[in-house]
Amino acid sequence: MLNTFFPDMHSVLVFVLLSCFASICHTCNQLDKQALLSHSFIISSSSSTPLNWSSSIDCCLWDGITCDLHGRVTKLWLPFRGLRGSLSPSLANLSHLSHLNLSHNLLSGPLPNGLLSSFNHLTTLDLSFNCFSKELLSLPYSIQLVDLSSNCLSGKIQPSLVFGQARAPNLMYFNVSNNSFTGFFPLPSCNSFSLIKSLDFSVNCFTLKIPPGLGACSKLEVFRAGFNLLSGLLPFDIYNVTTLREISLPRNQLSGPIGDGIVQLSNLNTFEVYSNELNGEIPRDIGRLSSLEHLLLQSNNLRGNLPPSLMQCANLTTINIRNNFLEGDISALDFSKLQKLRTLDLGNNSLTGYFPLSLTSCTSLMTIRLDTNELEGQVLPDMVAMQYLSFLSLSANRLINITGAIRILTSCKNLSVAILGNNFIGEAMPDDGSILGSDGFQKLQVLGLGGCKLYGRVPAWIAKLRMLKVLDLSFNHLTGSIPSWFGNLPRLFCLDLSSNFFSGEFPQELCRLPTLSSRLDVPLVDIFMQPFNDYRLQYSGLTNVLPQINLRNNSLSGRIPLEIGKLILLHVLDLSLNNFSGSIPEQISNIRILEKLDLSNNHLSGEIPESLTSLHFLSSFSVANNNLQGQIPIGGQFDTFSSQSYEGNPQLCRPVLSSSCPSINRGNEQKIIQEEGGGFNIPWFHVTVGLGYATGFLVVCVTLLFQDSWRYAYFKFLSNMHDKVYVIVAVNMARLRRRLQR
Repeated sequence: MLNTFFPDMHSVLVFVLLSCFASICHTCNQLDKQALLSHSFIISSSSSTPLNWSSSIDCCLWDGITCDLHGRVTKLWLPFRGLRGSLSPSLANLSHLSHLNLSHNLLSGPLPNGLLSSFNHLTTLDLSFNCFSKELLSLPYSIQLVDLSSNCLSGKIQPSLVFGQARAPNLMYFNVSNNSFTGFFPLPSCNSFSLIKSLDFSVNCFTLKIPPGLGACSKLEVFRAGFNLLSGLLPFDIYNVTTLREISLPRNQLSGPIGDGIVQLSNLNTFEVYSNELNGEIPRDIGRLSSLEHLLLQSNNLRGNLPPSLMQCANLTTINIRNNFLEGDISALDFSKLQKLRTLDLGNNSLTGYFPLSLTSCTSLMTIRLDTNELEGQVLPDMVAMQYLSFLSLSANRLINITGAIRILTSCKNLSVAILGNNFIGEAMPDDGSILGSDGFQKLQVLGLGGCKLYGRVPAWIAKLRMLKVLDLSFNHLTGSIPSWFGNLPRLFCLDLSSNFFSGEFPQELCRLPTLSSRLDVPLVDIFMQPFNDYRLQYSGLTNVLPQINLRNNSLSGRIPLEIGKLILLHVLDLSLNNFSGSIPEQISNIRILEKLDLSNNHLSGEIPESLTSLHFLSSFSVANNNLQGQIPIGGQFDTFSSQSYEGNPQLCRPVLSSSCPSINRGNEQKIIQEEGGGFNIPWFHVTVGLGYATGFLVVCVTLLFQDSWRYAYFKFLSNMHDKVYVIVAVNMARLRRRLQR
């Protein structure tokens, strides 16, 4: 009887207690309710699931609200809800609030004065990814986590005001990255903040040196201050913080050596100080950093040999020491212990020796860049074991035996980028049709063999590369005609055959390249390559490859086919330094997004088509040294090009040139008068951009409109992709002079 009675009693008691707790928890404090209802962002929520905040509902049941047993609001948690509006000072009435998270919304306006410091129980503050503005004045005493990253905050951070001696002694995480803070670096005193674990000041405008004091942060694990204007030496006391897991200080102006004391940081996982002015040698005993996974030292002034002890860091996944002054025999290093290594980039140094045999045992490698060094020898047959290898750049070395290299690399099944240019000098282009086998280069998207002075013809095996998107055969000694089968490559959008000895005509089949003649999305490829090639500079920087056909400096003749206008997705067309004749096809005006058009140094005749003025993204244009005649078109981008674009055509006329037009018809005269005097207040001011760089231009515009809320995305865009922003502001001085005379 008792066995059956007590379970029933237990259920009843649980039901009663839950009912009591529910009635208590759902009795919202009226002061808290009014404080929440005062916020304008409640009404203007653009979320697909609107907030259920209503005066008729107990506020403890509202979305994102948590109450304690007394009905006081303790959590306001509404990230990613599309909220708009600003914070009301009445929020300070939530006196029991412990967690405030409004991150990843569209909130704006200043943080009300004294708001943050008024919360006596607040431990978590996350307002990241909004557009709150003005300064950061103070922090609550109870705070443990502060994330104000990716906002529009500005001004200086005064450590004495924001932190203070008696403020926030429990602070552990502090993030103000991606804002517009200026002034001295605001390092809090770790004597007062002994619990601090993470400090992130990256992507701001802090200046001068990092002050001493980090050495007292005995529990600090993450220190980030990249993308600022910091100068001076790396703070040596940072090497005393043995708890550090990450040091991130890229893209500053830091100088001096990397101290030997860094080897004391046994827990260090990430060390990135790239794009600074650091000099000296890499610490000899860096191999003692057994936890190191990411070593990013590229673009500094580091010298000396690559320390052999580095090969003892068995947990390394990324080594990037590109763009320095390293030297020594790389083949003497033993890479065999780096079995977790995925990326090795030692490009643009002065390393000597052969391709390291031990490197082929690192079977997890996906990216190898050893370009622009002084390596000798051949591509090793053992590379076939590197089945994850997808990116290989060995350009600008002294390698030999291109036929053997192609045969070996075809067995790397995942290889998508092979950049081998400026090697194999004077060898024959491999033309054996069986060199690929039945499944070779099935994933190859980029093939770079420029600057090798290879002789022979374009090999037919390239026609089998159905995934090929970028082909660079520039600066070789190739002869014969341009193969018509290029037009059948389904993914090709960048073809560079410049500076060879090709003859014959422009193949009409090129005008039907699928990725350039249809509206399908073109998957551009990011590789290390210079646009508008200079073989001495190729592959020296990360650039987004533009859709282009570059046949510059060959012996091509005949007319430019009218079908060229079908390449509607082309950005660059360079046919200069050839023997083309006839007129300039008016159909080129169909290529609306064309950025560069170079037809100079040919035998073209007739007039420049007026329709080319509709190419609004054209930022580079030349028809110099032809036999053109007539009036140069007026309007659009043609008002921005200098006389050098037309020189060597004595029968061309325009006021910008020394020759004047013998006669101008009434329509053109009226057009000039309207442009100079009517319609716009400032008709002589022109801004032009190329479409390939239009993204950067739009980012600039957005930055001007929204200031710093988008600045982090802009910085990242420039860091990882290195796209160039070309904004050409051209002022027609002749028209301005006429205005001043009137």
